[in-house]
Amino acid sequence: MSPIPSNFPLVRSLPWNGDHDRVYELLILCGPLVIGAIALFGRSVLTTAFAAGYIVVFVLYLLWIGISS
Repeated sequence: MSPIPSNFPLVRSLPWNGDHDRVYELLILCGPLVIGAIALFGRSVLTTAFAAGYIVVFVLYLLWIGISS
């Protein structure tokens, strides 16, 4: 089962040919949600922790991919 629903309009328009990394693509698609949460709820401890967590997961994943390649 794919972590990204294929019937979501934005996802359907993305090119899925060749080698692709679903985790990386999911992290890229979640970036605007992080920004939207901060815009919607303002800068608080919760949204700052959410954004920091997103950045940490993104950086750790990129490091892991870089080391394992």
